[in-house]
Amino acid sequence: MIPYSRQSISQEDIDEVVRVLQSSHLTQGKEVELFEEAICEYIGCKYAVTFNSATSALLASYAVANVKDGDEIITTPISFVATSNMFVALGAKPVWCDVKLDGNIDERFIERLITPRTKAIVPVDFAGKPVEIQKIKEIAKKHDLLVIQDSSHAFGSSIDGQKIGTFADMTIFSFHAIKPLTTGEGGCVVTDNEEFAKRLRLFRSHGMVKKQLWTSDMVSLGHNFRLTEFAAALGRSQLKRLDGFLHVRDEIARYYDKRFAGHKLFSTVKLEENTRSSRHLYPIILSPALQCPKEDIFTELQERGLGVQVHYRPIYQNSFYIEKFGEISLYPQGTTHVSDDFYRSELSIPCHQEMSMEDAVFVADTLLEVVEKYSYRGCSF
Repeated sequence: MIPYSRQSISQEDIDEVVRVLQSSHLTQGKEVELFEEAICEYIGCKYAVTFNSATSALLASYAVANVKDGDEIITTPISFVATSNMFVALGAKPVWCDVKLDGNIDERFIERLITPRTKAIVPVDFAGKPVEIQKIKEIAKKHDLLVIQDSSHAFGSSIDGQKIGTFADMTIFSFHAIKPLTTGEGGCVVTDNEEFAKRLRLFRSHGMVKKQLWTSDMVSLGHNFRLTEFAAALGRSQLKRLDGFLHVRDEIARYYDKRFAGHKLFSTVKLEENTRSSRHLYPIILSPALQCPKEDIFTELQERGLGVQVHYRPIYQNSFYIEKFGEISLYPQGTTHVSDDFYRSELSIPCHQEMSMEDAVFVADTLLEVVEKYSYRGCSF
């Protein structure tokens, strides 16, 4: 089966991990610092603070931004649950902003959702396509709000040649195994704010600072969210090949764009000319004529060897959120209609650096055959 995404591990990656495994330090050595420096150089930011997961990085970002009980966070429901789980864990309430048909937050609706309790705007670069971050920043500046950008899909994405990670107050990246760059598990926060960087480092390591000799002092509440040395070595090795990974993903995506252009039964996500996407996902949006058999289409595609997936069930549809916040409070001003439609219609098809163009042809041929087959199975046009 061709998965929708997967890691690419070279012998050089393996050698780097083995080198660290045979060294004196598996944690709290120099490898993490070197990886963070490489991230800063690649992104063009001042500070990078790595974590053992993007979920930990999200929690740390919200915590150092002083998100607390009673705050409201405007965010998108089309994301992995961690985006909102981590500020809910601090007592904040999600305010869902609807999305566009590319899966990204619809910035036109953000301002109407702002209240005196709003603390931050948390957009997500769905599938790697950058959000309208400049417009979001303008809204945030007008209302004195933070922008914490969940770019877990978007390491390497850019706007006008400027990397994602240089726009928001803090930006979170994921290095999970299915991301273009992986450390197995792992994530980071990048920022140009020195105080945020200082507090993030404290938060990831028990809130402790080293003094003289053996002495240390815990100066704030923290956790053990450190990235291991061998994971950092893997990440630094992967970073050397990242642009090559993204090039392959983009070539496959552009091939799909041409094969699927103008199709009447589904559409694809278009990129603006001034943007570059990491292409973490290649989503297709099924037409209303095909919404009824989506489960059947999904099943048959998998049976034919395509590891398709759906991204994502809207967060507010999860039982935890319904039970905690109630259905009415989850739908402020009726702003989630497109999100519901997006979930009913979205499928992610294989697109990653381990695929060949022959694989891409197989994926496209199979998808077209299955979708066109199901268009004649009881759906009304």
